[in-house]
Amino acid sequence: MKKTFTILGVVALFATSNAQVVINEIYTGGGTAVATSVYKYDFIELKNIGTTSVTLTDAYIQYTSKTGVFTSANSHVIPTITLAPGQSYLIQEGNAGSKGADLPVTPDLVGNLALATITGKVALTSNATVLTSPTDTNVLDFVGYGITANQFEGASYAPAPSNALSISRTSGDTNNNSADFATGTPSPQNFSGATLGISDVKNVKSLFVKNTLVKNDEIIFGENVDHVKIYGMSGQLVKTIVSSKTNSINVSDLPKGNYIVTGTIDNQSVSQKIMKD
Repeated sequence: MKKTFTILGVVALFATSNAQVVINEIYTGGGTAVATSVYKYDFIELKNIGTTSVTLTDAYIQYTSKTGVFTSANSHVIPTITLAPGQSYLIQEGNAGSKGADLPVTPDLVGNLALATITGKVALTSNATVLTSPTDTNVLDFVGYGITANQFEGASYAPAPSNALSISRTSGDTNNNSADFATGTPSPQNFSGATLGISDVKNVKSLFVKNTLVKNDEIIFGENVDHVKIYGMSGQLVKTIVSSKTNSINVSDLPKGNYIVTGTIDNQSVSQKIMKD
């Protein structure tokens, strides 16, 4: 499909099979009245998966139900944004409910779309024109999720999210929702957080991480830490601990390699490099 971007201030129109700014993650279980809801709000995360900076001007998020028709009432504008390669943009959607926590990072935009939990359709478009299909010329990216979604990119729909799980892009964009997305733990990243993983250590307190060489699948902190997040060195958020203060976390689910651990101690943000062996 044709993708329209403003790149470094120059408008570029080109046909491609792959989008550069994509819908990277969708969480739809926010605010439901069940204990398995992770967060109070739904969210949509955009990401620049290309190699050049991209500016979106007057782009829109459009949403409808599994077999619904898109309308202007179920859409909202995105303020002009410029995303560097690897950078994300977090849009909080829906209304707070009785279950779940606030999003662990500050959203870059607050919308009002209440996304259907199991099946629906979300699109990123270059303008406000109401779309009719995933191949419309103003569609930058399109995700039909859940088994009963009647529109999607490629051969089939993306898997269904749930109160406990989001759907996230597995790698790039092949314009095939079923191949490009998988379910997993919700891991929202905002505009600033997406670049933390390529930054160096900052605000390190004594004994923030006691064992910066992790050999036994457990990170030990010198003090109780809130809001722990772990980033890969490319900036991808790979693990979030939503619970309250802790002095250790298990990382047996992470492969060997280098990471940056972030958290909050006495309301101060801290981060430190570690190596898992």
